[in-house]
Amino acid sequence: MMVTLLALGAALAYGVADFLGGAVARRTSALQALAWCVPVGLAVVLVVALVDGGGFTWTSLAWGFTAGLAGGVGLITFYRALARGPMSVVAPVSALAAAVLPVAVGTLRGERLDATVLAGVLLCLVAIGLVSMENGPGGTDPTSGTDTPRATGDGTGTTSGRARLLDNGPLMAGISGACFGAFFVLLKAAGGGGLWPLVAARAGNLVVIAAALIILLRLRGRRTGPRVSGRTLVGLAFLSGTLDAAANALYFVAAHEGLLSLAAVLTSLYPAITVLLARIAYSERLRAVQRLGLAVAAAGVALVTIG
Repeated sequence: MMVTLLALGAALAYGVADFLGGAVARRTSALQALAWCVPVGLAVVLVVALVDGGGFTWTSLAWGFTAGLAGGVGLITFYRALARGPMSVVAPVSALAAAVLPVAVGTLRGERLDATVLAGVLLCLVAIGLVSMENGPGGTDPTSGTDTPRATGDGTGTTSGRARLLDNGPLMAGISGACFGAFFVLLKAAGGGGLWPLVAARAGNLVVIAAALIILLRLRGRRTGPRVSGRTLVGLAFLSGTLDAAANALYFVAAHEGLLSLAAVLTSLYPAITVLLARIAYSERLRAVQRLGLAVAAAGVALVTIG
């Protein structure tokens, strides 16, 4: 029961953090939003780790930093995928890949779920895909609400066939999902060391985001979007980063208190929270498939809980 509550708490925190981060990105850009949210999350987990007072090993820090590198790449490729393909394809592919990979790894490591819990996990996997399905025109950046220019491979206005093959929505979504799944698996592998592996993970996130910003500034010679400014926008960025850090901590504890497969699948239900918040804040209508997904998620969580 404790693992279920922790993982669902992580899903709730991730869902709210993504919603708030998306609100910031709509007014700036994905990388500008991440450039604020990630350092805030690092500061939060650093303070909590210091207060917790637990020791650490270099091995656990190395696992955590590697997890952060994977998570940082996942964030960037996910937003890139949203710009290159329809959200109705991108979001389910990414979310499902993020959930399935830890389940596969947990199974290979000998984790066994009883029939009731296994049925609940399978329902949750189905629900992740259903609630993530939205209408979104291809080539539109959902974080900004404007058409995203197609990046060219050679700077001449044309893109080679190979580059075009690699840079498409579904493929990039699969890569992002694999990165998120690797993040879950690697944090589990980090083992003990208090919350210090999370500090290392956040540092890994920051390294990837900083590298992406530097590359864009040097290669493209332009800004990465409007700056995050104003009390409201800065406040949303701070809150998003704080909640994302809290979600990391809740998942980290859940994964080490119980099974990797169970913790990762329940945590990956976060798109349901984001969809509900969008419905409340922006009066966005839920499609029939999304309402079905929420019902399936509820059934899956119920089975996991009673199991």
